[in-house]
Amino acid sequence: MKKPENEVVCVAKFLAKEGKDSELLKSLHSLMEPTHKEKGCIRYELNQAIENPRVITFIEKFESQEAFDLHCNMDYIVNYFETTAPALVENQEITLYKELLP
Repeated sequence: MKKPENEVVCVAKFLAKEGKDSELLKSLHSLMEPTHKEKGCIRYELNQAIENPRVITFIEKFESQEAFDLHCNMDYIVNYFETTAPALVENQEITLYKELLP
């Protein structure tokens, strides 16, 4: 089984507060353009659960842990989690993975 040596995959799962799913989706969408421009960003995909629209995820892939850490410390990401997310997010779960290829 082959796997990329340094790439990091992040699944960031958010549960919107009741009645806030559309607002959360819109606010998270605003993070996509600047993130796609970051050096080391391979994938940054926003998804909404079909069975429960309050569940929204980012599937992210970065070239390395260093690139992911840099992303997490970007001013617009830090600002988002300090100022916007508290009003919209009931719960969040961030999990890092290594992708396995066949």
